[in-house]
Order: sequence, then C-alpha cells, then structure tokens
Amino acid sequence: MKRFAIFGASGCGRGVLPLVRQQLHADLEAGLADLVFVDDQPSAHVMNGQRLLTYAQWMAEPASSRHVNVAISSSQVRQKLVERCAADGVKFFEVRAANVVQLDDVFLSEGAVLSPFVTLTSNIRIGRHFHANLYSYVEHDCVIGDFVTFAPGVMCNGNVHIEDHAYIGAGAVIKQGLPGAPLVIGRGAMVGMGAVVTKSVPPGVTVAGNPARPLIKK
Repeated sequence: MKRFAIFGASGCGRGVLPLVRQQLHADLEAGLADLVFVDDQPSAHVMNGQRLLTYAQWMAEPASSRHVNVAISSSQVRQKLVERCAADGVKFFEVRAANVVQLDDVFLSEGAVLSPFVTLTSNIRIGRHFHANLYSYVEHDCVIGDFVTFAPGVMCNGNVHIEDHAYIGAGAVIKQGLPGAPLVIGRGAMVGMGAVVTKSVPPGVTVAGNPARPLIKK
C-alpha cells in the first residue's frame, strides 16, 4: 500500500485535498493507495471525508512507500516538517491542479503546491516546497528560492529573483527586472496584499502600498 498524506488539516491542506484526490484517483479506486490528513494536533478523526492522523499514527501504518505534501502556509513551520519527514525517509510529492499552465524550460523542485489557474511561463527555476495559490503567475527568467509562498493572485513578472522564505501577499504585483539586473525580493521578506513592488526588497523587510515601501513600526 502506498501511503499518501497531506501534512496540515487547516485551510491550506483542505484546499489542496480535492487536487490530490484527482491526482491519485486511479490508485485510490483500485485500493493501491491511501490518502489521509496528518496533523500534530488533530481536532477530529475525519476531516473533509479523509482520516485525520497524528504523524506517529501515520508512520505506524504498514506501507510499501510513504509520500507527503506539507500544506502549511508558514514557511518556517513547513521547513521544520519537511526536515522531519526527510529524516524518516518519507518522499515528497507535488500537488498540481489539472489546469496549471507550464510552458518552456521550467524547473520545479520537490514538494510544490500549484493551485488552480497558476501559470509558469518560460526559463524559470523554482526551489523546494513552493506554494503558488489561485491565479498566481511567474513570468520568464525568474528564480525562486526554497519555501517561498505566493498568496492568491500574485503577479511575478520577468527577471525577478525571490529568495528563500519570502512571502508575497494576495494580489501583489512585482515589477519586471532587467536581464542581468533582476529585481530581488530578499530572504524572509514579506510583500503586503495588493502591494506594487517597483524596486528590490532587502532581506527580512516587510513592504506594502503602491509603490511598495517598508513598513515602519511606531
């Protein structure tokens, strides 16, 4: 039995569940695979029609192989859970909606979540465990690091580099960079909902507004 799990039964996990069901439909119907939610603090025994187990419970069930997608919005938590699973020999699988558009020369590392209506155009490199929510797009010649999160409707235009653990808020627009001089969103930076990013954002900085500017705590 192949064991598949969505790690996290909150909104993110429940949102990707139908996509995973669709991907695994043939094996689930044939009894060749099993699909559950895994959560460290399960609130019920069943969630949206699937069993909800602790990680220890899931690991204790006999399996020919184990596969997980970590559907946690917090990139820091996502990384910790990925490291736990990797240490236990669990494999990672990608969640991809049937209507995702992926064009030419796109490299996508393991564990991604590509929600409905996501578009990846050409000459793109994307790191591990990327989350791209509904209607987001990545244009040509972009480089995206590990554990990056796009909320719904992110518009990432060409020649943009987004470093590890950056979070891009819903409806944000990232202006196109230049060949050899990309616009850079630094490691751990946060771009606010609806922000229009016209210049690079330093690591760890939160920006918001149009044009996007650093938020200053008062």
